[in-house]
Amino acid sequence: MLNPWSHSLSLTVALATLASPAMAQAQTLTFNLPAGPLASTLNAIASQSGHIISLEPSLVQGKQAPAVVGQFSPEDAMRQALSGSGLQLRVTGQGNFSVEPAMGSNATLQLGVTNIVENSAEATTEGSGSYAAKAVTIGKGTHTLKEIPQSVTVMTRKQMDDQNLVDLKDAANQTTGLVGVQGVGKGLILTSRGFQIDDWQYDGVPIPRNTYALGNWATQDLIFFDRMEVLRGASGLLQGTGSPGGAINLVRKRGQNAPTVSVTGKAGSWDHYGLQLDAGGPLNQTGTVRGRIVADEDQSDSFIDYEWSKTHSLYGALDIDLREDTTLGLAVSQSKGESRPMIRGLPRYAGGSPVDISRSTYTGARWNHSDIDVTTVYADLEHRFNDDWAFKVGAVRMTEDNQAKNQRVQSAGDGLEADGSGVQYADFVTDFDSTKLGLDMNLIGHFDALSMQHEVMIGGNYSKYTSDDTFARTFNNSTDTIFGIDHDHPEISYDSLLNTAGGRGTPSKYDIRQKGLYGSWRVKPIEPLTLVLGSRVSWYDYSYKSWTQAAFSDVVTENPESTANETGEVTPYAGIVYDLTREWAVYASYTDVFEPQTVRDAGGSMLKPVIGSNYEVGLKGELMDGRVNTSLAVFRYDQENRALNDLASGFACDGWYCSVAAGKVRSQGIEAEISGEVLTGLQLFAGYTYNTTKYLDDPENEGKVFSTWTPKHMLRAWGDYQFSGDWRRVSTGLGFTTQSHTLGYEHTFDVPGYTVWNARVGYQLTQEIGLAVNANNLFDKHYYTAGYNQLDGNNNFGDPRNVMFSVKYTPEF
Repeated sequence: MLNPWSHSLSLTVALATLASPAMAQAQTLTFNLPAGPLASTLNAIASQSGHIISLEPSLVQGKQAPAVVGQFSPEDAMRQALSGSGLQLRVTGQGNFSVEPAMGSNATLQLGVTNIVENSAEATTEGSGSYAAKAVTIGKGTHTLKEIPQSVTVMTRKQMDDQNLVDLKDAANQTTGLVGVQGVGKGLILTSRGFQIDDWQYDGVPIPRNTYALGNWATQDLIFFDRMEVLRGASGLLQGTGSPGGAINLVRKRGQNAPTVSVTGKAGSWDHYGLQLDAGGPLNQTGTVRGRIVADEDQSDSFIDYEWSKTHSLYGALDIDLREDTTLGLAVSQSKGESRPMIRGLPRYAGGSPVDISRSTYTGARWNHSDIDVTTVYADLEHRFNDDWAFKVGAVRMTEDNQAKNQRVQSAGDGLEADGSGVQYADFVTDFDSTKLGLDMNLIGHFDALSMQHEVMIGGNYSKYTSDDTFARTFNNSTDTIFGIDHDHPEISYDSLLNTAGGRGTPSKYDIRQKGLYGSWRVKPIEPLTLVLGSRVSWYDYSYKSWTQAAFSDVVTENPESTANETGEVTPYAGIVYDLTREWAVYASYTDVFEPQTVRDAGGSMLKPVIGSNYEVGLKGELMDGRVNTSLAVFRYDQENRALNDLASGFACDGWYCSVAAGKVRSQGIEAEISGEVLTGLQLFAGYTYNTTKYLDDPENEGKVFSTWTPKHMLRAWGDYQFSGDWRRVSTGLGFTTQSHTLGYEHTFDVPGYTVWNARVGYQLTQEIGLAVNANNLFDKHYYTAGYNQLDGNNNFGDPRNVMFSVKYTPEF
């Protein structure tokens, strides 16, 4: 181990466990060391590998090391730790290690410079200092982005921190091809390539996250996670009835091998304040038990009158090496969100034009209130049989308690009158309780056979969603106008709405279960060519029961149960990757998609599932020794059997039209992306998407746009530059998001496109204290966000110009 108290110019070199250079290079260990003081990192590597390293202690004093995460020889691990320090590792003929100044280096502090070790298969981004992810885990196992024959984006921890992205919706709107919109409720809707992503993965385990009896209430903090992985295109192989638009995987922070602590304080526009503690490290002398804790407090008012929010978040994690080849991970997170929200935004005039009204206009009552409490338990176990075979099982259990009462203003018909009249007050009380459970296990192995390299993966997963929901509502026409909203109507409750003319209560229960077996085979028949074949067999059971309680009545009427069942549905997958050079590869892929439907035909049978075919071809690059990732993709997705109203059957299905499976839509387009250190000190992310969606077969909408809130053109860009020399403590960031117009739900009006600029300035005051200011919407652009825009409501202004100041304290150990 490194001895920092030595007074000699060069310590005597000794090897604790290795006897020769060959043995030193052959030994491969798994390291999980976050960025931190260089002396501590070298000490941890030496301790774990059993080495003694020779150096002059003053050389490493005050220097920082990047993260050392993955499987390395001790020599490679130490070179990774020394990258960017102005020092180099020297290995003698006897296999001994020493540290000395690099040739031509003055060994000064280089803030923010990080070199990624080539061929590292570890996907962790925390501490890497990079916007380029080396690998991902979204497709089971660990692969580089170039090895996956679909479009993949990774938002790293550094990019999230630089842009101050703490909410999933905000992060989605800075990611290539994703659209995050506010739904009919406090929560968000995620879409990709025109289709909603309703099942979200947590450490590779999918669970349903946007199934509610009424509205959209899913929220997600990002403070617990190392990165956000996004796969665009059909994801049925990963999660059964997955969205044809893609999948997201949120990968959580883990226990750490070396002690680290950071405390971050924030203060910004609209009385926005926050305080966060993130600490971790080994909990025993051998480092086989590692812990992590994250605590976050956040409160803010809003640019909208009367709005406010408070969030309390807590996360704890343990990673335990049960044996050298077996690791158990446990974690629990809890988020408690309380707010006075504005639900459904603003209505429009009947002709579709927006109301000329202040961005601060609030359409709710002063007693509007929402409580969203989410508790999640994570567990995973990984066993490595040898260097080629590994088994992993992961589980996620999430409980969500969602209570809200709100009043909102909407138009009584299709839009307001010219004088702002035609207002209707809608009162809602919701009480939703749900439990989501997910389980995934897989076995992955590598072997050589018939002079070819093979990788096989077999696994299965299971998810269950149950709920106990209740809501009540009334709609009340008014002589008020949009310019004279009454915020002081009497406060409501579930019982009061049932004692109001027109009131109605609706208790309901969901029970949705799916399971599947999946497998894939990757083979290299010749060195530059990889073939990928896969398939999944899925089983799906859906049940929705609801009851209706009319106003002034104690009678609760049971409604017809809605059910769906699919057995043995097969989803094939095929891909090909051809390496043009060491840095560039071309690929193509095809996969099927199925989505069960819960509506009935005139004979009383449930419609057969929606089916789809997804095609994609592209080019990917891993440039500059892996510091930069690039991609270009062309895609098309055709979907058939969409439910259409069966007009000939009349109102034969519960007082409304039955359905026929006949509709067809198409989504197609182009995507391009670049991420990473494109120039020394400059981290860049830029992604462009061209996407059209269209009804190909529909009696009412044929030829029209299918996904009204998907822009045809989207460009997201952000760069952060770390200065060097006398300005080495300064970093600056600048970026923008721009998109073309979208359509209102009724296809009768446009929602104009917009361009919004954001910026950041950071200053490393000392080795331990960093300062930053983020400014959003620099030029105070007035715009409506794209989303579920309707004539009668759901039109929301984008945030005006705002700033956030932050100070981060990271003590040395």
